[in-house]
Amino acid sequence: MPHEVLAGLFAKDAVLVPVPGSKPTDVGIWAAERLAVALHGVGLGQSVWAGLQRRFPVRKSATALNAERPAVRQHYQSFAVPALPQAMAFAPPHRIVLIDDVITKGRTIFAAALRLHEAFPHADIRAFALVRTLGFLPDVVDAMDPCQGVVRWAGGDTRRDP
Repeated sequence: MPHEVLAGLFAKDAVLVPVPGSKPTDVGIWAAERLAVALHGVGLGQSVWAGLQRRFPVRKSATALNAERPAVRQHYQSFAVPALPQAMAFAPPHRIVLIDDVITKGRTIFAAALRLHEAFPHADIRAFALVRTLGFLPDVVDAMDPCQGVVRWAGGDTRRDP
């Protein structure tokens, strides 16, 4: 099977849901959407669905100081789950893989998973990010080192391990 490293994440029945950028958009393509389409294009996942939308903008994390980045609550409140397309209405997704371009602390992905869990309480929700930030490390051994980890709630904020 091609892409064996990702086979456990991208099961054949997985619906890929790109995580929206920091601003609502009616038209256009954003990085996570392009990534989801590309992953599906090489045979990963069942389909791509824009299953999350931003109702209002949040501060862009990449250009904000750590203390000014949006909290999980802000992300969660800004997300909405649109109605299922007719083709999915009678068979809601059982596995959802959130697709994002970058993960830092995991706040966006955590909030997105919470919002989707609310709409699909029985779905297995996982996430994939193309790049994970590593912080200020004195020595990076391998910049292309894939990893599997967990984003969890601890001490009033998200924690990403690794």
